[in-house]
Amino acid sequence: MKEILVLYYSHTGAVKDMAQLVARGVEQVAGCAARVRTVPKVSAAGAAGEPPVPGSGAPYAELKDLEECAGLALGSPTRFGNMAAPMKYFWDSTGELWLKARLAGKPAAVFTSTASLHGGQETTLVSMMLPLLHHGMLIVGLPYSEPELLATTGGGTPYGASHHAGAAGERPVTEHERRLCLALGRRLAETAKKLAG
Repeated sequence: MKEILVLYYSHTGAVKDMAQLVARGVEQVAGCAARVRTVPKVSAAGAAGEPPVPGSGAPYAELKDLEECAGLALGSPTRFGNMAAPMKYFWDSTGELWLKARLAGKPAAVFTSTASLHGGQETTLVSMMLPLLHHGMLIVGLPYSEPELLATTGGGTPYGASHHAGAAGERPVTEHERRLCLALGRRLAETAKKLAG
């Protein structure tokens, strides 16, 4: 069984919803399972003193989750065209894995949610790829053979799945965005299987 890590940070719940859809897409591929994890909030002083186990939802990620996975789907809300600080804080702790090339050759995909339609979806997705590329991971996007990319009026990019949540997070994931999340999970899992031989 190939485990795909679906690692996300969510502030209003939109990215969490997307993570669950990506995980469903992963599990539509025979021989693949999703391991869903999140990261705790941070403060100006570092970790925000979150409990060691979240009260609800996915468990917090550990470095072993990255090391053990056959592929990675990484999700974060957009913060000024970049990933949110809690996710960046987590990736800044992965130097030990980088030194040992533990993620090199594994496939990875990215997804995001923004408050505004032109709120930096594509720059966030591309900036999320940077630490993955430094780790030697292989980036998987969404090809235009996915018809929703040409039909969506909300989120959706060839760089990864995205969602337009609205200023107060009031917009649910649309049908096109939903299908693109599922497609991203499937494509990532299929790629992981192929790479594993």
